[in-house]
Amino acid sequence: MSKKLLLKDAHVEGIRYFETYRKQGGYGAAEKAFKMTPEEILEEVKVSGLRGRGGAGFPTGMKWSFLAKPEGVPRHLVVNADESEPGTFKDRYLMEFIPHLLIEGMLISSFVLGSNVSYIYIRGEYSWIPDILEEAIEEAKAAGFLGKNILGTGFDCEIYVQRGGGAYICGEETALLESLEGKRGNPRLKPPFPAVKGLWERPTVVNNVESIAAIVPIIDITGAEYAKIGVGRSTGTKLISACGNINKPGVYEIDMTITVEEFIYSDEYCGGIPNGKKLKACIPGGSSVPIVPANLLLKTVNGEPRYMNYESLADGGFATGTMMGSGGFIVLDEDQCIVEHTMTLARFYNHESCGQCTPCREGTGWMYKILKKIEKGKGKMEDIDLLWDIQRKIEGNTICPLGDAAAWPVAAAIRHFRDEFEWHIKNPELCLTQNYGLAHYADPIPAAASN
Repeated sequence: MSKKLLLKDAHVEGIRYFETYRKQGGYGAAEKAFKMTPEEILEEVKVSGLRGRGGAGFPTGMKWSFLAKPEGVPRHLVVNADESEPGTFKDRYLMEFIPHLLIEGMLISSFVLGSNVSYIYIRGEYSWIPDILEEAIEEAKAAGFLGKNILGTGFDCEIYVQRGGGAYICGEETALLESLEGKRGNPRLKPPFPAVKGLWERPTVVNNVESIAAIVPIIDITGAEYAKIGVGRSTGTKLISACGNINKPGVYEIDMTITVEEFIYSDEYCGGIPNGKKLKACIPGGSSVPIVPANLLLKTVNGEPRYMNYESLADGGFATGTMMGSGGFIVLDEDQCIVEHTMTLARFYNHESCGQCTPCREGTGWMYKILKKIEKGKGKMEDIDLLWDIQRKIEGNTICPLGDAAAWPVAAAIRHFRDEFEWHIKNPELCLTQNYGLAHYADPIPAAASN
């Protein structure tokens, strides 16, 4: 049974409300933190090894230490609750059912960063959650944990909820800040980075919901104890949004020492694949990370078990590995069509491109049109190489990572499932009524591959 830090009280009736959350020990970490200096808390976060849970996996303590502190200039904490990565819904779960965990984490983080005014930027489609968050904020304020002179420390903090405009691009931190300022959500050129010039050109830290919520158990049990959970640089626990062809979709908290096979097939987690179907492929970290076939998902190319952590999932690089990303774990069984799924993702990224960068604006639409043509049985063999060339010219050539997010799924699909693309082209009528199937994607990796 995995250790629970964020979801340990998720089953408690009424945990959404301050009174119940408080009875379960809520805001105890905040009380402890206010007896420490900001520098001491920052050191605890560094010692914990916490990495950003939004997808990039950058060390949180290091990110906080970059925050500029010019004399007389306000600083801000902004929580990225946009969560627009397809396949990801863990932050929604936290905000909907345990909102005070986020509020407490924001309070501690704001104290460390010297932010007297902090914000939650939440995606527009989560239309019912801002009301839950605002109610939690008012409850915390009434209890003296927000507002003026919190707990007699002299520290003031207000938290505001801002509804987003419903754009994927606003999950990128600089586009988020533009939107928060009331502008169109286009990414900014960097540098300057938000830590120097962020919201209203003031020093700003932007962190994901899960990252900020994790500050509570770090202060509660200490950074050193938090670092003992997990393995290597994958410390603490991680929330995983599991969906697709599994018996038990949902949000799971894991300690990153379990194997991918255990996560998919054990009753504690996903409960296996319905109807006795076989595993074909998986997108383990949200739609933008590389898809991998079953034989590279359950084991590395060296034959080692693949684990649910940052390092193990990335083992082999993009050639044979993938990424933890945001933890959006999408399982595909033997009946799924890789070409169709890749086309769907390409359509999404084309729709969500802000249009600021030519490679992304033109390239995403071009990839979608070609993939649609192949999926409909109208493709040509040269289309596969054309797709490869287009994605290669998008990756790394845009202001923000949306270009990479659009390119990586296409590249990985061609890299691992090229024969399925070729089958669609060679069988233009059959592909309209039948899927390619499992083929060799679950076969053992040849011994030669590990040499």
